[in-house]
Amino acid sequence: MKTQLKFPKKSALSTIGYVAVLMITTLMFNPVYGQSEKTPSTEVAQNERTIKGIISNEEGPLETASITLKGSKIGTVSNSKGEFTFPKSLKTGDVLLISYLGYDTIEVKIKDDTTFIKPMLTEDLIEFVGALNTDKPYKSKRSN
Repeated sequence: MKTQLKFPKKSALSTIGYVAVLMITTLMFNPVYGQSEKTPSTEVAQNERTIKGIISNEEGPLETASITLKGSKIGTVSNSKGEFTFPKSLKTGDVLLISYLGYDTIEVKIKDDTTFIKPMLTEDLIEFVGALNTDKPYKSKRSN
């Protein structure tokens, strides 16, 4: 004996209703962004500028030196020639932190006429305080 399953036919109205509910929920959960006040382009051009530079030490350019804006997470890294271009336009008074492992961190304050900087990093003196611990709490069982 063969059994046939019969599904009830959905009306076109219920299908349109499901699609409408889906569209409404999609639109409800999308974020809405407000417009921000824009400053005139001439004022921005005078206050903000792109900063470029070359990071070096006594021997030459430093690759992978870190350049970050003080108080933020925005930054970049120097290339193999020590060159960098900061990814954000900076205003007068902003401070760049330039660091490299084993060297002192330098703070460079952006002035009115600053567009290119060439800082030279100096080596940081690292001191270890104390003596090595030579007393072992255990003895080796190996005999030579």
